[in-house]
Order: sequence, then C-alpha cells, then structure tokens
Amino acid sequence: MTVSAAQRYVAEFLGTFGLVMSIVGVAVFSLNIPGVDATTRVLMIASGAGFGLAALIYALGDVSGGHFNPAVTIGMWVAGRLRARDVVPYILSQVAGAIVSIATIGGVAYGRSALWGSATGKSVALGSNGYSGGGAPYTVAWSSVLLFEVVLTFLFVGVILMATRPERSAKNLAPLGIGLTLLMAHITGIPIDGTSVNPARSFGPALLSAFWPGDRWAISQDWIFWVAPIVGAVLAAAVDRFLAERSA
Repeated sequence: MTVSAAQRYVAEFLGTFGLVMSIVGVAVFSLNIPGVDATTRVLMIASGAGFGLAALIYALGDVSGGHFNPAVTIGMWVAGRLRARDVVPYILSQVAGAIVSIATIGGVAYGRSALWGSATGKSVALGSNGYSGGGAPYTVAWSSVLLFEVVLTFLFVGVILMATRPERSAKNLAPLGIGLTLLMAHITGIPIDGTSVNPARSFGPALLSAFWPGDRWAISQDWIFWVAPIVGAVLAAAVDRFLAERSA
C-alpha cells in the first residue's frame, strides 16, 4: 500500500479530530446530566478516550501510523521510526484537528444554553487541562502535574513503541493495548489535571476557551502539557531503543 504525504497528514488530522471528540466531547456533553455523578463521568470519559483511540488506530493506522498526538510523533522520531521531515507536518495536522474538534464541540454545546454556560464557565473551559492556581479548578501543584504527566506519557508512549515493533507477532492487537493504556491514564489522571498525555488535546480547548473572560487560565497553563508529554515521550523512546538493542 503506497500512501502519499498528503494522505498521512489528513489521516493525522482526522484521527486527532476524532480522538479529541471522544475525550473532550464526552467530558463536555456529560455535564449537568441528571443521574450522572463524578465517578460515572470519569468512567465515561476514560472509556471514550481508550476505545475511541483503539478504533481510530484500527481505521487510520495503516495510513499514517495512528499517532494523533505530538508526543507520540516525537517519540516515534526519536525511536527512529519516523522521518524528520514528517515531524512538523504531523504535529501541525494534529493541532489543527484538535482545534477544529473543539470548535465543533463548542458549536454543539452552544445549542443547549445550560450546557454552554457550564462548558465555557470558569471551572471547565471546554475540558481544558490545568493545575492549581490562576483561576483553574484543579488543586494539584504544577510541579506534581509536571511529574505526573511525564510518567503517564512515558508509560503510554512506551506501550505504543513496544507494542508496534516490526518483529511483534501480535501487532493486530496493538491498538487494543494502546487504547486500554490511555483508558488507564484517564482513570488515574482525571482527578489530578484532567489527563493530557497529548499536547494537541490540551492546546485545542485552552486556545478556544481563552476567548472567554475568566477562562484564560487554561492557555497560560498549557505550557506544561507540551513540556511534560514531550519529555515523557523522549524518555520512552530512549528506553525502547535500549531494550531493542539488548534483545537484538
């Protein structure tokens, strides 16, 4: 199967669009639903993230590799599995997909006044990630969030790299394992910072919510959701290369 560069970039755009919809869409659309408590919402969001990612990798993985995440793209590049010339176009496609997805979610939420008020309120900001301070609803300090996101992304990207090695005999099951890892990350991390492990997923809502007064805390805190996932991805790629060399 011959795939052009344009096809790979469109696949990354579409995959990130769908992934953000399956995470932030669930988070926003489940607000203020009678009978849906906090625990149920966490499970709903985590399930949307995990199973949504697995489905999207099955659908688009053969086209672009199914990254849908700048941290994964950087991890793949450091691991020697992606050409340097594809890194920036992949990331731009992913960020564009996230922004369009958040704009779509906002458009749908706008049609329900009670939901729109909650989604764009100071405590939610369209599902933005964050840490304590600056008006954010989170209570965990930035240093703890930084460490948490590094570790979670390290585990997530590590699973991706190891499960998709060319020599693996069960590569067809890799999307399921990757999706379940993201599900685990969300169950663990939603109470901490909303769970990122994906700079594009964090940047989309932070950017759009900045247009509402009182919600600019998200864009001011977004730096941490670029730095931490990238550090975690680079560490995962280094470990993957080390283990591959030892097992060769």
